[in-house]
Amino acid sequence: MEYRVLGRSDLQVSTISFGAGPISGLMVGDDAGSQQQTVQAACDADMNWFDTAATYGDGRSEQALGNALQSCTTKTPPMVATKVRLMPDQLDNIASAVHTSFSESLRRLGRERVQLLQLHNSVTAARGDLPTSVTVQDVLGPGGVMEAFERLQTDGLVDAFGFTGLGDQQSLHTLITDGRFSAAQIPFNLLTPFAARGQSDGSVDVDYQQLTEDCCTHDVGVIAIRVFAGGALAGQPPSPHTYRTQFFTLDIFERDRQQAQQLTAMLPDGMSLSDVSLRFVLSVPGVTTALLGLATPGEVRQAQQSAARGRLNDGLMHVVVFTRQGD
Repeated sequence: MEYRVLGRSDLQVSTISFGAGPISGLMVGDDAGSQQQTVQAACDADMNWFDTAATYGDGRSEQALGNALQSCTTKTPPMVATKVRLMPDQLDNIASAVHTSFSESLRRLGRERVQLLQLHNSVTAARGDLPTSVTVQDVLGPGGVMEAFERLQTDGLVDAFGFTGLGDQQSLHTLITDGRFSAAQIPFNLLTPFAARGQSDGSVDVDYQQLTEDCCTHDVGVIAIRVFAGGALAGQPPSPHTYRTQFFTLDIFERDRQQAQQLTAMLPDGMSLSDVSLRFVLSVPGVTTALLGLATPGEVRQAQQSAARGRLNDGLMHVVVFTRQGD
């Protein structure tokens, strides 16, 4: 497994990381045996980065991940990232909301500290431009998210800070250039470079490719999410979560599935789209890790094997990206 430094932090992160979100369904479900086996497989594959959030399954993901990691045998201590999402009625006292959410996260995880704490809200020009979105002032201003995060860091509970790259371009650019965030979770996959084909999904006007380049310029590590476009690039059906989410909705999944079918027809014989999709993301400058929702030990091994094949060569990059852009 290759490891890369996460932005301006000193955290060495595996290029494939374990996402405990709702798309795979594993860590928000009730099958503790499968959870344990899959997390152990990730540890055996030398993945050292595990990502969850307070809102995933209303805390079930954090609880399940904490239980599984406590029972795993690992070569090195696993690192954990979690998130805080603020609701509109909490914005009058952001510091208290962050502290309460994070304290509950630590309790569910069974950990004394985490390596990365992330803001899970979109960031837009005005509150509510997107569901539960907050403003730059809410994040960076007096009494805002960053002050609360820094207090937790001072207390030795958090190593570094991150945010979710949903919102509007200018607001997110301001967070990138602020100098205090080490990481951004950005939706990025093989479909992203196709101009005018969903590059702003889940946001107001964000060009995710440009956002990734901005992160690279300003030493903010990119944690690539939606690497398989919710399963569309891996030949999987839409997850139950896809039917409920307000961001990456079912119609977006169906559009991505159609594009995935077109891409599959362009690949050399014997090459899978999921393999190319993962290797493409890991070939993009600035991407630290691909965060995958892995549901079985077999999926863990498949991801490990794809990553081991290395970055895409220039010829294949031309076939799967530049030729497609010229359609």
